Amino acid sequence: MYAVIRSGGKQYRVEPGAVVWVEALPGEVGSKVTFKEVLLVKADGEVKLGNPTLAKAKVTGTVVEHGKQKKVRVFKFKKNSQYKILRGHRQHYTAVKVEEISA
Repeated sequence: MYAVIRSGGKQYRVEPGAVVWVEALPGEVGSKVTFKEVLLVKADGEVKLGNPTLAKAKVTGTVVEHGKQKKVRVFKFKKNSQYKILRGHRQHYTAVKVEEISA
């Protein structure tokens, strides 16, 4: 059994018991999170596809941790004008352990 959810403008394939890193969500570690934007659910060989989302489907999970991902370096360079800029970015994330998929 698995589902495809949308969170933070991205889509994630989740299964019960799996830990997924999503964009930063409010809530303390140990609190419950519900994803209501479920795009697809596959259970018992049957696929339910939303248009664009399934109305009564939801995915629940528990917040495991909050943190920052690895640094992404952005380097801009133009060869004849001595233009060089180095920037870095670390995206905040929330790790969620998926507990239940209901459709």
